[in-house]
Amino acid sequence: MVHDVIGDMLVKLKNAAFAGKKTVKVRYSKLKLSLLEKIKEEGYIDNIQVIEEDNNPNKKSIVVDLRFYNKKPVITSIKRVSKPGRRVYAGVNDIPRIMNGLGITILSTSKGVLTGKEAKKLNIGGEIICVIV
Repeated sequence: MVHDVIGDMLVKLKNAAFAGKKTVKVRYSKLKLSLLEKIKEEGYIDNIQVIEEDNNPNKKSIVVDLRFYNKKPVITSIKRVSKPGRRVYAGVNDIPRIMNGLGITILSTSKGVLTGKEAKKLNIGGEIICVIV
């Protein structure tokens, strides 16, 4: 049985935003942290903090502070594109523009986790992880 930990994290972020929660706590992984850092750079979340659970350095969590504007969540939609059962890859010319540039595409590339704009600048493609509006 395959679990989609990235998809679970994205659903937690979306559900917490629509429920009006200020913070979300997710299990730690390097991929999740780099994905959240890109989302933060684009202005969809306020802060990211890595904490240790029960004073155990092997058990970490990430606390995410969501961003709101006029009491409405900045994140209106998160869609997981590439899933464990169906991987979606895009070349540099096939990276989608979301809502004419208002949204972002996040890719996993050979240079790490990048937004669609950064990947086009570096002239590389990769696996499309998610789309955020």
